[in-house]
Amino acid sequence: MSRIGKLPISIPAGVTVNFKDDVVTVKGPKGELSQYVNPAIKVTIEDGHISFVENEETMQYDPKQRHAYHGLYRALVNNMVVGVSEGYKKEMELVGVGYRVSNQGNVIELSLGYTHPIFIQLPPEVKVETKSERNKNPLILLESCDKQLLGQICAKIRSFRKPEPYKGKGIKFVGEIIRRKSGKAAGAK
Repeated sequence: MSRIGKLPISIPAGVTVNFKDDVVTVKGPKGELSQYVNPAIKVTIEDGHISFVENEETMQYDPKQRHAYHGLYRALVNNMVVGVSEGYKKEMELVGVGYRVSNQGNVIELSLGYTHPIFIQLPPEVKVETKSERNKNPLILLESCDKQLLGQICAKIRSFRKPEPYKGKGIKFVGEIIRRKSGKAAGAK
């Protein structure tokens, strides 16, 4: 059995969980999410807890695959429960001279030193806010109930200008430490 998969998930107040036709649906104050669960895993909802057990009757999956599914689906459903009750937030910072960001609703406009601005249309599940203060790096604040979607969007935004190791310019997460390299002058002796 998977160590992660054995842990039950407690359902917080205000969150409802349903399991029907191999699909877990979670509703809460922040939104509604659903996730398909492979038949190799049995899902039981009782006494305010969700538990996952490997289904020994499914012979088409080898035990290693069932163990992997056990931990995977428990983690995915746990992320859904946390997302609809508390939500997820990510903060990104633009480091570089002349780098700017603004938003109009769910459309982000990035100026990252290219000849043209970059526009990104975000899905309606993601809320965005931008901050630009004098003598501080511009910030992008993203919030959603779907952890997976939020991570994909952050990766897409970051891909336009990844932080480089010499001056640290680029788009990075707030609090992220960029490993720096010394220039060519330090290497020549």
